[in-house]
Amino acid sequence: MLRLLRALARQGLDVQYNHQSYSVRWATAPDSPIAEVLLPANFPVEVKALKQLANLATVKHPAGGQVCRVCATPDFHPGDAGVAIGSVVETSGQVIPAAVGSDINCGIRLHVVDLAVADFLAQRDRFVELMKGDFFFGNRDVTMTAQTMQALFQHGVVGWLDAILDRPTGSVVQSDLSQLASEIDRIFLNGSMAGHTQWAPEELVPATGLVRDGGLATIGGGNHFVEVQWIEQVEDRALAYQWGVRAGQLAFMIHSGSRHVGKYIGGMWRDRAQTLWPEGTKYPTSRLFPLSSIAHPEAVTDYLQAEATAANYAFVNRLLLAELLRLRLRQVYGDVAAPLVYDLPHNITLPEGQGWVTRKGACPAHDGQPVIIPGSMGTPSYLLVGLGNADWCCSASHGAGRSRSRFDLTRQGNQESEAELGLTGVDCLTLRAERRIEEAPAAYKPITPVIEAQVQAGLVQVVARMRPILTFKA
Repeated sequence: MLRLLRALARQGLDVQYNHQSYSVRWATAPDSPIAEVLLPANFPVEVKALKQLANLATVKHPAGGQVCRVCATPDFHPGDAGVAIGSVVETSGQVIPAAVGSDINCGIRLHVVDLAVADFLAQRDRFVELMKGDFFFGNRDVTMTAQTMQALFQHGVVGWLDAILDRPTGSVVQSDLSQLASEIDRIFLNGSMAGHTQWAPEELVPATGLVRDGGLATIGGGNHFVEVQWIEQVEDRALAYQWGVRAGQLAFMIHSGSRHVGKYIGGMWRDRAQTLWPEGTKYPTSRLFPLSSIAHPEAVTDYLQAEATAANYAFVNRLLLAELLRLRLRQVYGDVAAPLVYDLPHNITLPEGQGWVTRKGACPAHDGQPVIIPGSMGTPSYLLVGLGNADWCCSASHGAGRSRSRFDLTRQGNQESEAELGLTGVDCLTLRAERRIEEAPAAYKPITPVIEAQVQAGLVQVVARMRPILTFKA
């Protein structure tokens, strides 16, 4: 450890370690806030990720706007776009589009099902074939009217549901719409933010007619998934009862985001932030361009509205993925309710603290709020409750965090055994053989110390633990 810290110091990075927490700052930026990383003592320190976090702390607009606080959760690892996954940044007078990136409102959704594991497995094959048709072969029908799509982008789940109640279309005509309405308060921000159709891809918001969007109700690539689990253990019985969770239940977890809409809006605003950088001013070394509410207040307003537009799409995308699954459960297993426990975002900017808090691969963990942290498709996932720890910007990790890159797994994974990859006994449904290797449990950090570190630091408390049964990967 001491040797590493000295090596980093020679690179100009001041790093300290104290009881599962690293502090990091560039020696050349003494006015920037010290960034804190919550990391178990035996976890490897990824220098690239530390540098990315230190860079994020230095982001400052010359016309006004600064970073107030930066921290990172234990799933901390390097990001492809210059911002480490697990980063949380509080800003005043500026927002940083690159700190969210293009996977806007990537998030997670959890339902529970009163169905025994043995009963589920007895008809597993039929259920899987139906879900493969929906998820992989385009059998899903999410046709919507132009008015419904407009409402979706402007008002998220609330707007979408109002429009669907007026004119049901697609497979949702078979849904229990009253149940969907009753579940809105179990979605973070009710799944509704202040968006606008002007930021949506033009082909998705025609004036009239029907829209058949190939991106809605899709899982997406990378670490996104739909997983069937069983609730192995309940630790907080009072909260679990309040949330409708019991040991032995089935659960299904959905991890997806705004898909092509987020990529479109995120890319647009990454480029626009650079274009609005003051002419003749040196570009920031980090290449992270903020938008100043002092220099360009209208740009900040527009960006937040555009981000909300993509976030609304993501909330509805996860809802529709869950509804496809719920409809197939009812088709195969009878009239099961499969109620929603919670749906919360990962990559998003929200008005908190001294201005805004942006989470990149981290989730809100406000006091009393449900928190969902998945492991891998071979390890447990956790339902927790947030404790609103202001020292960590009321945040928690969004998963275990990668320990090996997809490139490394693609290059070397085929030479490793199922046991070495952690795939023994893993039931993974995918059309891409390489996806199973890229997302193998060995690609991820161990989930238990990630959870324990956050419990010990007072970010969250465990409510229940779930084990995977089968996982769909696109």
